[in-house]
Amino acid sequence: MTYAAVMSAALTLGGCAGVHSSADDQAVDEPLENTYWKLVALDDQSTPVVEGKREAHFVLHAPDASTQNSRVAGCNRLMGEYQHDERELSFDRLATTRMACPGEVGSLERDFLATLNEVSGWQIKGKTLTLLDEQGVSRARLEAVHLY
Repeated sequence: MTYAAVMSAALTLGGCAGVHSSADDQAVDEPLENTYWKLVALDDQSTPVVEGKREAHFVLHAPDASTQNSRVAGCNRLMGEYQHDERELSFDRLATTRMACPGEVGSLERDFLATLNEVSGWQIKGKTLTLLDEQGVSRARLEAVHLY
C-alpha cells in the first residue's frame, strides 16, 4: 500500500548516536509515521553536536493526521511529500525555508537534504530507523524520541 502525505523536518545539528542495550534490541519497532526521528548518523558518521542548536529531525505525518505543519527547530524547516510501503520510501517535492546556515550546521543540512533525495528504502529495528539507498546501503540512521 502506498501513502502520500506531508513530511516535516527540522534541519539542524544532531546529538550523538545512542547506545543500545540488549533490552533495546528486543523492543517493539517504532512506527514510521507520527514519530519524532532524530538524526544520529549520515553515511555511518555520527552527526556532530553544536551547542545552542537543536538536533536534526523529522516527523512523517500520516495522511489522516490533524496537523500537517512542520516543526520549527534551529536553522531551516523542511517540507515535502513522501510515499512508502513495507520496504520502499521516497521523498518528493522537498522544499526548505531559506535562512542562512553557516559552518557545520549548513554542511549537515545540505548533506541531510541530499541524502533524503537519494533514499529508496527503509527499515526499523526497535527505536532505530535506517534510510537506505537503491543498493540497500545505509545512508542515514535516526533514533525515535518520545517527547512526552
